[in-house]
Amino acid sequence: MSGDLRVEDASLPLQTHDRAVFTFASGQRLVFINPRKFGRVWLVEEVEQVLGKLGPEPLDETFTAKDLHARLQAHKRQLKPLLMDQHFLAGLGNIYTDEALHQARLHPLRSSHTLTCDDAERLLMAIRNVLQEGIRRNGASIDWVYRGGSFQNDFLVYQRTGEACSTCGAAIERIVVGQRGTHYCPVCQKRQNLDAF
Repeated sequence: MSGDLRVEDASLPLQTHDRAVFTFASGQRLVFINPRKFGRVWLVEEVEQVLGKLGPEPLDETFTAKDLHARLQAHKRQLKPLLMDQHFLAGLGNIYTDEALHQARLHPLRSSHTLTCDDAERLLMAIRNVLQEGIRRNGASIDWVYRGGSFQNDFLVYQRTGEACSTCGAAIERIVVGQRGTHYCPVCQKRQNLDAF
């Protein structure tokens, strides 16, 4: 969420958004940069004290579409906020959720318990594709707090309101879901029968 780490000589002056500094005997330091103050740092004896509350890692090969389907069935929540819930699944933020839902052709308001096994398989494949591409492209540089990434150059829906969908040509729409701006294609991600769920 826009944070960064910097390793540098400990004698250099600190910068505006440096939030935590670890200085080493070598004369080097590790600096946690956090402009939007969304990041957190924990100092714990056991990593599970922090990571134990996270949901499964979607890139873990032992996590299957069957596992995802079971987790989706256990909830009756809208897909977008559920996928961004780090207790449900680790690692998805706003950008990656919008992009994955588009690739999977799933509407962000669809109720999780209505997804079929095939839907879950498409969704897991899309999540993995989006995360791997984001990693390959060093993330997205969309404003002054992000740097060095190029994933934004190939967004399918995120921040493309009114532009043509690269799949079908329909205009990308924006709604607010779970207090987050949400971008989707109304043709590729049909809202059919959502109110019945």
